[in-house]
Amino acid sequence: MAMSRDEIYQKVQGVLVDALGVDEEEVVPTATLRGDLGAESIDFLDIAFRLEKAFGIKIPRGEMFPEDVFTNPAFVVAGRITSEGMAELKKRMPHMDFTQLDTDPDINKMQFTVDTVVNYIENKLKA
Repeated sequence: MAMSRDEIYQKVQGVLVDALGVDEEEVVPTATLRGDLGAESIDFLDIAFRLEKAFGIKIPRGEMFPEDVFTNPAFVVAGRITSEGMAELKKRMPHMDFTQLDTDPDINKMQFTVDTVVNYIENKLKA
């Protein structure tokens, strides 16, 4: 049976509370993983692992959080995402909201939110 978006959100919320040691009230759809919830680079691997277990899915490295795009000089120049980089991100991350980056492609403004994770899991479960 397919999970509702609310069920997915609740499970993601539980994973993030456990992985990051934050309170449930902090894990809202718009909360950023790094800025609001304090996630560090190593936490992203732990989150992916916990999501795999919680949802019974496989998350290939770099699929949910494609770190290699950020260090590729064809995609990021002087802290700005190039048009090629934006196209690559949109192709690889259909679960991400790029509204803010479309108007200001500053790489530092790219934030993974709780909603980004929920969208990813929702798309993964539908596939």
